Parts: sequence; C-alpha cells; structure tokens
Amino acid sequence: MSANILVADDEQPIADLVEVYLKNENYNVYKYNSGAEALACIENVPIDLAVLDVMLGDMDGFYICRVIREKYFFPIIMLTAKVEDIDKITGLTLGADDYITKPFNPLELVARVKTQLRRYFKYNNGLEPRQEDTQINNEYDFAGLVINKDNHKCTLYEKQLQLTPIEFSILWYLCDNKGRVISAEELFEKVWGEKYIDSNNTVMAHVARLREKMSEPSRKPKFIKTIWGVGYTIE
Repeated sequence: MSANILVADDEQPIADLVEVYLKNENYNVYKYNSGAEALACIENVPIDLAVLDVMLGDMDGFYICRVIREKYFFPIIMLTAKVEDIDKITGLTLGADDYITKPFNPLELVARVKTQLRRYFKYNNGLEPRQEDTQINNEYDFAGLVINKDNHKCTLYEKQLQLTPIEFSILWYLCDNKGRVISAEELFEKVWGEKYIDSNNTVMAHVARLREKMSEPSRKPKFIKTIWGVGYTIE
C-alpha cells in the first residue's frame, strides 16, 4: 500500500514540484496551501508523513508541528527559507524529524522521505528489520526505564512514553551501548544513516526533546547524561 504524504506549502510552484516528484514514487499526496486545510486533512486521512513549510499564510509550520505531535507520531520534514541554527533547533525540539532549507534538490527531499518512511514503518508496522539492524537483545530495563525493540514501546516508571521513531532510535542506541560515551557524530550517522556535518545541532535538539518527554532535568539528568565535549551516555 502506498504511503499517504501531506504537503503544506503556500508557494504554489514548490508545492507542485514536490507533489510531482512524490507521485512519481507512487505516494499518495495531499497538497494544501494553508495550515488550516492541512490540519483538517490530518483529522480525516491516515497520514504517514508530513512535509511542512515553516512560513504559511495563515499559521506557521512550527505551530502545525506542535499540534500534530499532540496526537500523532508520523515523521515530519520541515521546509524553510531560513538558515539560522535556532530555527532548525526550534523545529526539531517541537518534534520534527528532519529539516531542509530552500532552495533544495527535489531528489534529496524524496531520498529523505524514503528514509523517514522506512524507519517509521519498520518500528510501527512490524516490518522485519534488515540483517545489519538485528540486535541480540530486544529489551532493556534500567532502573524504571524499559524499552522494547520488538513492539516499539518505551515506559518510564510504568508510564508509556510517546516517542517518535527517531527518538526511539536514539534512546535504543544509547541503551544498547550502555556505559559507553556516544559522540553526536556517531549517534547521527547510526540513527539518521547520513554523514555527520560539523556544527550539526540535530542530535542536540532531539536529545533535548527526549529528555523533556522523560521529565529529565537538563542539568542533572538521571538517564541520558552529557559528557561535555565528548557525547552522550546512559550509565
């Protein structure tokens, strides 16, 4: 079954271009030029991934992202003309999974869509993992934090955490390497499957979001600890 992809961008040429490239990959595309229409679509169509422009006429993409994350956990890719790191961090902290700056190569967008969908369906629809992703352990239990790779569930003190596929992957990789300090570069390349670029704040933003969901104090976290200048670890 083809994936349902929501595209919200008020620049008609860009929205049309994205639609053409995604339809060429046999995706079902729901294209809108306003945030209100996009949110209405989400309530009526089982969306598998959203491509959101940050600057829409009636509301910004950050707001839409925040509303989506209150109920849904499908991947979100943000499109924007802004290049400042703070804008990227804002989107990722609100729950976005990826970020592409305009102008962009449509083929790159398609590649990122495929990557996000593979991860999403793998963890949510029970697809078999690739051989290289197979783990000896399928569950970890660390002082009240329980994460299970088979059913993609994570609980903290018996309360289920609603994690996006990327957040789950980050936490799983840290748990799978318990006691070892993982650099941001390694974490990015293992979770995103892409080459790490200097000054990439993607990992930091997702770890911050993960800590927020775990109600972890940023200065003295119990689980995900920052080793300054080195990386992250779960001890």
